[in-house]
Amino acid sequence: MQEGNTKISRVYLAKSPWLRLRGLLGRRPLKQGEGLLISPCNSVHTFWMSYPIDLIYLDSNGLVLKVVEQLLPWRMSACKSARSVVEVTAGYASKVDIKQGDHLTWLNS
Repeated sequence: MQEGNTKISRVYLAKSPWLRLRGLLGRRPLKQGEGLLISPCNSVHTFWMSYPIDLIYLDSNGLVLKVVEQLLPWRMSACKSARSVVEVTAGYASKVDIKQGDHLTWLNS
């Protein structure tokens, strides 16, 4: 993802129904600079997770619609108009200054 400079250096894509449903459940916490893109998706739960995460909700053009910081385990979050969500390490969205209204783009490598 990029907006003038790299915000998230490695993004994993959850594109199958199973991967979207699973998300980060049962996985190690993401490292700083990593994200999990879940698409299509407009809501997230952290049931059975043991660590908090940040959520970045995007429209179909990569516009940041909503940022949820420090979503604790056993919580839910939604953004009705979102097309996808990027899950990142708790506190990371603020650290790299990702905010509502930003436009994020993907670089394939």
